[in-house]
Amino acid sequence: MKIAFIGGGNMAAALIAGLANKLTAGANIHVADPNADALARLHKQYGVTTAAGTDAAVGAADVIVLAVKPQSMREVAAQLLPFIDAARPPLIVSIAAGIRGADLSRWLGGHGAIVRCMPNTPALIGKGITGMVAMSGVSAEQTRAADDILRAVGPTVWLDDESKIDAVTAVSGSGPAYVFYFIEAMQQAAEEMGLSAEQGKQLALATFTGAAQLALQSSEPVSLLRERVTSKGGTTYAALTSMENSGIKASIITAMKAAAARGKELGDELGSA
Repeated sequence: MKIAFIGGGNMAAALIAGLANKLTAGANIHVADPNADALARLHKQYGVTTAAGTDAAVGAADVIVLAVKPQSMREVAAQLLPFIDAARPPLIVSIAAGIRGADLSRWLGGHGAIVRCMPNTPALIGKGITGMVAMSGVSAEQTRAADDILRAVGPTVWLDDESKIDAVTAVSGSGPAYVFYFIEAMQQAAEEMGLSAEQGKQLALATFTGAAQLALQSSEPVSLLRERVTSKGGTTYAALTSMENSGIKASIITAMKAAAARGKELGDELGSA
């Protein structure tokens, strides 16, 4: 399989690390990006071919991954359009938040083989998860190809409705930031209670990692796992009661809905032209 990336940033690099010489040879991966340093690193590490901009090698790919910022997508699509071979249409995989399949298709002259994806930053260590939705012009073979590519950095979740991708963005796409925010709070509390910064970091990170792994490996709902740690009148009960009284769960849910709403707004704003 020949795969081209437009954009050679962190997420593209994570995908290439999972793909090169595994799903396909490094020489079958082409990266177009104006950042010469990024291209040099990717070529040295994985043997990919590179170019400063969209070129014929991009057009010759079976799959083209658009790994650019949402604000750049329309311009990138305009640069890509002349290189798309209508007789041999490639699969377009977009990992940009907010950009709707219909708008991307319009910018690409009606191209229908498009898969929208929302990975997250743990993909950088092969621990990501990606929400995916295929547009109507995507074949079964292309669906499998898209799944193989994104599974290089973690499991995939396929959606039956493109509108749900905004919810995925809110839950897992933006989700690592919520986790880091909570870990920051745990570390700060540890320091305010007299522990050193290093002790607070070690305790917070190990607790979060261990609890997540326990939830992942358990067949029981997380609500039951929480209840088992919470003895009425005990220390955990005091903490959770304080959180409930402060409306923390409701605030988290409201915040995630705000992220989903912003994803929809981005689609409205960027797709309006």
